[in-house]
Amino acid sequence: MLTDECAYQTLHAMMDLFPDAKPALNFDNHYQLLLAVMLSAQTTDVQVNKVTPALFKAYPTPFELAKSSPSEVETYIKSLGLYRNKAKYLVQAAQQLVNNHHGQVPNCRKDLEALAGVGRKTTNVVLSVGFDIPAFAVDTHIHRICLHHKIVDQGATVREVERRVCQVLDPKDWRQAHQSLILFGRQICHPRNPECHNYPQLYCCQEEIG
Repeated sequence: MLTDECAYQTLHAMMDLFPDAKPALNFDNHYQLLLAVMLSAQTTDVQVNKVTPALFKAYPTPFELAKSSPSEVETYIKSLGLYRNKAKYLVQAAQQLVNNHHGQVPNCRKDLEALAGVGRKTTNVVLSVGFDIPAFAVDTHIHRICLHHKIVDQGATVREVERRVCQVLDPKDWRQAHQSLILFGRQICHPRNPECHNYPQLYCCQEEIG
């Protein structure tokens, strides 16, 4: 595993490759962001963006969604993986927002993680992207590249990756790191045949140490 200083330099080298990276999901408010991130599990942002316009039009606020049924919601998201479970969670989460939070998405980790179908990754994205509260979400791309580049030890869990990155980077950089590292994982550090060797700046500090 890299030293803290080397990990810091490597992460910033990745971030510098995609300094203007932005969220790929389309949304206009906290409610839409929450739904979009919940739907993004085990599917692509592109696929989510295809279904959310009609979903958001049918259920513009949690109040309409809370009165719906999972079977009705399924018709809007059936092209996504795990759509039955996702439909159930969307309705349950909307009911919780209405009953417990006056129809507003909370900006508190404890309250977000208490919503049906909302785990740590979704919470971190909503806090970071929606409320600009420092948090670092780890998806499959980020987990993979942190293992590949020895930011963490081999076999590290998603939670361990989150802790390590948050330890190394300044909190003000967590949001941008999340967005930039996702693009780095999609466009350069592929699961198969990664092209990281074409970017020597990723290895400068390791050469200095060596």
